Amino acid sequence: MQDDREVIAEVLQGNKEAYALIVNKYKGKIASILQRTLHHSHDAEDMVQEVFIKAYYSLPDYKPNCSFSAWLYRIAINRGIDELRKRKRMPSVTEMDVEVKDECPIPEEDYLEKEQRHALRQQMMTLDKNHRAILDLHYLQHLSYREIGNKLSLSVDTVRMRLSYARKKLRDQLSKPEKKGGTSL
Repeated sequence: MQDDREVIAEVLQGNKEAYALIVNKYKGKIASILQRTLHHSHDAEDMVQEVFIKAYYSLPDYKPNCSFSAWLYRIAINRGIDELRKRKRMPSVTEMDVEVKDECPIPEEDYLEKEQRHALRQQMMTLDKNHRAILDLHYLQHLSYREIGNKLSLSVDTVRMRLSYARKKLRDQLSKPEKKGGTSL
């Protein structure tokens, strides 16, 4: 097996496929770190992808005289801490969905749900077509990662990474307050 520094040098020279060696070597440890940090959250798998994406784009900043594994683990720990902070500020989707629905829907609630779905679709339209397609295939057409990969000629790992990135972009867009015209009082 190649030394991490050699693999990183290859990646930095343009061999993007070599990064798969890093991912395969460290994904178990990164998942373990995030599971412990997030108290066994179901979001940890998505965040593993985010850690590797962030590390990939930060490789030019990596200093070869330092331990690569320690550098990568620090990125994972920081991502987990950021997620915990975010959760403290914002109620989780599962907490909001716990309400029991009545047998007869209230017209106002039905209208609000339609408005929310419409707003979500509009936000999805602002994403680039690749990420919009991934979200559509997974959430609206209910295809598995493998089915999406087959349909788009992508690996399962690429589907996971793009889906994770698309979710993050959509979450970021939805969390931004809308800018409204007019004067403030």
